[in-house]
Amino acid sequence: MNPTANATRTGYSTADDIARNLSLVRDEIANTAAKIDARQVADLAGLLSQPGSVFIAGAGRSGLVLRMAGMRLMHLGLTVHIAGDTTTPAIRAGDLLLVASGSGTTSGVVKSAETAAKAGARIAAFTTNANSPLAALADALVIIPAAQKTDHGSSVSRQYSGSLFEQVLFLATEAVFQSLWDNVDEPAEQLWLRHANLE
Repeated sequence: MNPTANATRTGYSTADDIARNLSLVRDEIANTAAKIDARQVADLAGLLSQPGSVFIAGAGRSGLVLRMAGMRLMHLGLTVHIAGDTTTPAIRAGDLLLVASGSGTTSGVVKSAETAAKAGARIAAFTTNANSPLAALADALVIIPAAQKTDHGSSVSRQYSGSLFEQVLFLATEAVFQSLWDNVDEPAEQLWLRHANLE
């Protein structure tokens, strides 16, 4: 039996604690998002506007954010595949790999980018590290100026382990979707017809 499994927690969160931390998270997201180079994001959106399938690869929470982005891109009518799913085909020349890694060194993500590059596919990447192996492989690179998940003493963020990168990644991918949608003549009702109906 785990001796800590039934341990009583000594602390609890008050409404003041929650309000303070809502402000902390909101302010960190706003400050970091304001530092993103919109031209970098526009270059990435431009790659998504080109013909070809979109493949998505990410690990952990960054990967979950990209899966949400993939769903939105599917709603726009793009053909989207998630790396690792059993029905995902081979990536080919003319396709796009969309990846994210805070450090830019996540082994599976970098390996996916290397494979895509060898196949002649384009690569769009989000990272904090402009000097990383992932950044070097990218045709379109968006730098999110957040702390890396192992930078526990960072002055960039008081949040835990990469949270700020993942939060701002979500915001950036939502802005990409919204911008792409602004430039197509399809109402929300039309996009909704593509939504999953086998839930």
